[in-house]
Amino acid sequence: MPDIDYMGVLNAKNKKERKKVYLDLLAATNDTLEDARRIAQELQVVRICTSTDLARSVSLSAGLRHFIALGERVEDQTHRRVVFEESVPVGEKLVSIFEEHTDIIIKDRREVLYGHKFCLATGASGLVLDVQVLDGNPADSTLAVDMIEREVKRQGQAPEQVAFDGGFCSKANLKAIKDLGVEDVCFSKGRGLAITDMVSSKAVYKELRNFRAGVEAGISFLKRCFGLGRCTWSGLASFKAYVWASALSANLLMLGRHVLAAMT
Repeated sequence: MPDIDYMGVLNAKNKKERKKVYLDLLAATNDTLEDARRIAQELQVVRICTSTDLARSVSLSAGLRHFIALGERVEDQTHRRVVFEESVPVGEKLVSIFEEHTDIIIKDRREVLYGHKFCLATGASGLVLDVQVLDGNPADSTLAVDMIEREVKRQGQAPEQVAFDGGFCSKANLKAIKDLGVEDVCFSKGRGLAITDMVSSKAVYKELRNFRAGVEAGISFLKRCFGLGRCTWSGLASFKAYVWASALSANLLMLGRHVLAAMT
């Protein structure tokens, strides 16, 4: 196998140089997959001495074939995107052979991230009231109404006031949320909506906007103190459990602080 510059894709000066490195990587990947297929086949036909050896051989072969299939997907999507210059839909892309559930998360022009997008709902107490781990990378504007519907289902009634980031804003969302019974709906950036359309007064708007800004501190708290910035557990179910565990831990600490404050 020829020497390959594995950082060449990042360091390439132009599209032509980048394509050449990709082709070298594809050739190396193909060679690796061929070796893996041969080994998986040999594991199936090897003479087994004991039942323990048989179980181990079957397990190794199955595991190897699992990763071979994932490698073939990566090889195919790279051919489509680099060689044939085809636009591969995000939903068809595999970005991790170890965490296959991983989504590509792109927000505005910021750095591309890999993981899962999730929505948090908090109350005036600072407690996390709801967490929803999402599939794909849906636009924030498609999530606002569902968040309130979840709150109505959980509490049996709509909250009197809600505050959202500007990305959740739309006239349709404002109407739908108010139709659910919310009196004041604050989007931090109105995007064409008048303050009086959203809330009862400018003072209420300012109060809700400041509340939403304070939620950012809560998110930072979850990331810094409870590891919510990076999941270290494997698998989609474990990812969701990790997010909920972080939120639960923060809530318990918050409740403990309230109890101590009440005792002093």
